[in-house]
Amino acid sequence: IRPTLNYGDFKEVDIIIEAVVENPKVKKAVFAEVEGLVRDDTIIASNTSTISISYLAEGLKRPQNFVGMHFFNPVHMMPLVEVIRGKQSSDEAVAATVKLSQKMGKTPVVVNDCPGFFVNRVLFPYFAGFHMLLRDGADFMAVDKAMEKFGWPMGPAYLMDVVGMDTAVHAAAVMAEGFPDRMKPDFTSTTQVIVEQKRYGQKTGKGYYTYAPDKKGKPKKAPDPETYELIKGVVAARKEFAPDEIVARCMVPMVNEVARCLEEKIVASPHEADMSLIYGIGFPPFRGGACRYVDQMGVANFVALADKYAALGKLYEAPKLLRDMASGGKKFFG
Repeated sequence: IRPTLNYGDFKEVDIIIEAVVENPKVKKAVFAEVEGLVRDDTIIASNTSTISISYLAEGLKRPQNFVGMHFFNPVHMMPLVEVIRGKQSSDEAVAATVKLSQKMGKTPVVVNDCPGFFVNRVLFPYFAGFHMLLRDGADFMAVDKAMEKFGWPMGPAYLMDVVGMDTAVHAAAVMAEGFPDRMKPDFTSTTQVIVEQKRYGQKTGKGYYTYAPDKKGKPKKAPDPETYELIKGVVAARKEFAPDEIVARCMVPMVNEVARCLEEKIVASPHEADMSLIYGIGFPPFRGGACRYVDQMGVANFVALADKYAALGKLYEAPKLLRDMASGGKKFFG
């Protein structure tokens, strides 16, 4: 690795990974500038986490050389890289980016372009389920406890704190624009309220929880009574939810969106979908991923569970793929 502050050094590179601020105008300006300084066969890969690759490619002279290469946080620990194929991305550019990911020791999965790609597209319905639970009176600490017991490395409130709540709110807005029928909320979420107070999670020392360095200097979370005061105006009176109900209300939207991605060929197979969830966001490995989870529950049982919560909105409506599988007695695996 040779650091440089000079665009002139870009003449000989084979591939460029862009990782500037998550703003399409800024990214497009950078691509337009860089494209004029590199060889005709240089691949440009964007590390965007949500913005459509086909949209970012608009205005490029060589859109066939443009792909997405989405790393997951924290990058040194998460093995997954989503390689995103835009409408005009060439097979050669996709293959070279896959090869580079493997050389870096990562596990690449090729996905087709859409807002949020695969992993974030299915993660945000999970967050939406969490926000609806809080809206209806659940305690965020109880939700975290139930989801961690289910097998997630951290519950949704803690995960948002670690990711950065300002980042989560920005990405949620991109998803709402991309899928307004089901991802545009009709209420103010607790996360929005907390972000308005400039509490962005671990990086500012305060989010849903507060953070202070432990003996090793790592941020340690602690409950914060102030959070409950802040969110009082957007949540119902405190109500206890059974752990099974918390799990269902968070997991059903995620699983439904995984099935939609398979229907739309965003991801090629249940194997790749499950691998992406385990490697990209820490889906409980012993559950094998969303598709294996449905198989173990029984597809018909999962559809019945989704129907039980259908009144909560479109995120809870089981898609056609799952209904057809249930009526045909089929499974994702075997």
